[in-house]
Amino acid sequence: MARMTRRLFGLGMLALPGVARGQAAWPDRPVRLVVPYSAGGVADTIARILQARVSEHLGQSFIIENRTGASGAIGAQAVHGAPADGHTLLFEGATFATLPEVRRDLPFDYARAFIPVVQVTTQPYIIGVRAGFPATDLAGFVAQAQQRPGLVTYGTPGVAHIGHFMGEALQMAAGIRLEHVPFRGGADVARELAGGRIDAGIISYSSLRPAVERGTTLIASTAGRRQASLPQIPVIAESFPGYDMSSWTGVFAPAGTPEAAVQRISAAMRAALADPEARRRLDAAGADAVQSDPEAFAAVIRRDRETARRIVVATGLRVG
Repeated sequence: MARMTRRLFGLGMLALPGVARGQAAWPDRPVRLVVPYSAGGVADTIARILQARVSEHLGQSFIIENRTGASGAIGAQAVHGAPADGHTLLFEGATFATLPEVRRDLPFDYARAFIPVVQVTTQPYIIGVRAGFPATDLAGFVAQAQQRPGLVTYGTPGVAHIGHFMGEALQMAAGIRLEHVPFRGGADVARELAGGRIDAGIISYSSLRPAVERGTTLIASTAGRRQASLPQIPVIAESFPGYDMSSWTGVFAPAGTPEAAVQRISAAMRAALADPEARRRLDAAGADAVQSDPEAFAAVIRRDRETARRIVVATGLRVG
């Protein structure tokens, strides 16, 4: 009788969710979120705002790892090469959509290598000019570029980064020629801008804030209309109607990641975004929280890829 009881108990355990033979509850160890840009940039800032709440929701440590270089491709490669078990994720921005349209030498296909899990935020980028630059508004900036074609420099977090595309779109709209200077992240752009080594930067508000303390002037936003949290900053569209480009952040998993893990990650991010303190800190960073799902996020990526293609066709922009 005792033997039969033990046997029935064992069969019952096998029937319980998550304890079937060879199947472990997810996550069963720390989850790593790879941010492919430098510490202090917008992606890193947003990830760290949400880190504690996501960890609490998952019941595991949520580790942020900065893997910089090649406009995010080095970090993406690290995630692509990791096991598709949900324990290694990518935290990217709109460059996920723009980079493949320009870089033909990438070792993998972004569209096939990753699953969009959840969009986290949306945020415009801001044009900031260094202290001492002979213009303090967009009209003056454009006039300087017209007077000195190809000599006014602007930095972004990398070649084919969304900030680079924003700069290309501004040149098209204003009929000017600027010199693009790529860096490893928005924090690096802000540092060089504060040091006066570049004329301008097109990066997130959160990345620009330290440079503002060193005399950087914020002259325009890339959004289609003024942000409620930054009403004092005019938008490019006020001078060049129709200009409307924003970035975003979101989580991606390697293709083949189990659906249960994808849904759990998505739910953890949405729960973190619902936290009032997290929302307050995101607002202060100039980012708007987004309650999304994989399907809606995929639609955003498709839209931005199409925008990138149009800019590539118009400018002939190619790298690699």
